[in-house]
Amino acid sequence: MVLLEMSIVPLGHGGSVSAYVAECVDLIDRSGLEYELHSMGTIVEGELPAVLALMQACIEKMASHSDRVSCSAKLDYRRGASGRLKSKVASVEKKLGRALKH
Repeated sequence: MVLLEMSIVPLGHGGSVSAYVAECVDLIDRSGLEYELHSMGTIVEGELPAVLALMQACIEKMASHSDRVSCSAKLDYRRGASGRLKSKVASVEKKLGRALKH
């Protein structure tokens, strides 16, 4: 399983791209993969081929609006581990002995 954090935006559309980002989030939501949306991107959890295919679909969706797309991605692959979207945060909270904002 992998965790993929990604932020994908079309370039040349001014200061706000939330309408375009919403299109990617819709693809992510419809994918059936576990995910968390945050203010600077989205984290998706799943098998490597599915996660990479979803990132490609999001890039292609943004490319339908712009000749240039910016994509930042970070991937964490861990064999045999699942549920890390929540468990990684829970581990830090346990060590601190309190709930954190997330």
